[in-house]
Amino acid sequence: MELQSLYYALAVILVLVGIAGVILPALPGLPLVFAGMLLAAWAGGFQQIGWVTLVILGLLTLLSIGVDFFATMVGAKRVGASRKALLGAVLGTFAGLFFGPIGLFVGPFVGALLGELWHGREIGQAAKVGLGTWLGILLGTVLKLGLAFAMLGLFAFAWFV
Repeated sequence: MELQSLYYALAVILVLVGIAGVILPALPGLPLVFAGMLLAAWAGGFQQIGWVTLVILGLLTLLSIGVDFFATMVGAKRVGASRKALLGAVLGTFAGLFFGPIGLFVGPFVGALLGELWHGREIGQAAKVGLGTWLGILLGTVLKLGLAFAMLGLFAFAWFV
């Protein structure tokens, strides 16, 4: 197998793992997508993908990191979440990984709810915080998926045109 083909295969793996990482919290999603695209551009001698495209892809990657923090914080702060609720949401997301797709959706909510109860809130307020935090995480995931597909589209356009 030619070395260039190996680089392309590794680039595809990085992009696919990165797309999974947009949904799974343990992986740095869009930075991995960008790394895969950068590797593919390098393997092709930057013939199809130039520096302008790479700068735009890099900026979209940075934007995704901001979106992730912003969406989660807005959802949590809007309903008055405590630090324990945010910690609970993160831990709940990781615990949810073991329960498949349903766990990914329920885990952050349950984690934030338990964090608020640990903080000493009433069950009604804790449920409100859990829902607000979960909605923020969901919004961030949807926005990051949009950015991932925009990056893929821009890369494909630059590669084939």
